[in-house]
Amino acid sequence: MAKTQSLTKRNLITQANKRIVTATAVAAFVVVFSLFAAKSLISQAAYQNKVISGKKKAVAQLKADLNARDDLVTSYKAFVSTQQNIIGGNPTGTGAKDGDNAKIILDALPSKYDFPALTTSLEKIINDQGLQITSISGTDDEIAQSANQSSSSPQPVAMPFQIQVNGSYASVQNLISVLDRSIRPFQIKSVELTGNDSSMVASISGQTYYQPEKNLNIKTEVVK
Repeated sequence: MAKTQSLTKRNLITQANKRIVTATAVAAFVVVFSLFAAKSLISQAAYQNKVISGKKKAVAQLKADLNARDDLVTSYKAFVSTQQNIIGGNPTGTGAKDGDNAKIILDALPSKYDFPALTTSLEKIINDQGLQITSISGTDDEIAQSANQSSSSPQPVAMPFQIQVNGSYASVQNLISVLDRSIRPFQIKSVELTGNDSSMVASISGQTYYQPEKNLNIKTEVVK
């Protein structure tokens, strides 16, 4: 009888120990799961805060850009609607000094490389001074410059040229003066003169410029 009671007590103790081990294991699992869940929630909360912060920053930048756009539109309209352009011509006329300010700026520093257009402009300038053209030359670098049509920070690119003309000394002086006062920047590198006052040969080496278009480079940013 005593032996039976002893076995019953042992069984009860064993069952109690099993229950304790099971409860401990369950509690440990719950604690570990809770820790991982808390860590995941904290990470998600930190990520969402970054996303919200990024969105607020993007919205603020967008508002600033819209305000800048409106200011630019207002300034542009005022710039092109003057009664007289920046070189004293008629904004709606068709003469050499005419055209609105936007057209004059584009003519002064073109955004595309166009060497044939440069030679045409030089030819007109020379003919207007009553000079005879012997040659207009330079290096047509259109193939190499085709990859340089836009940039986030554009810089002027030189376009070298050489011209040789015949005429009076006064006409040659006028030509150099016109190039110096042209709305398109011309830089005279060298001038060689031969002949006399009434029959002068002038060899002029110089360069002008064009400036590629500016691109905005709108980017997207991934929040990590």
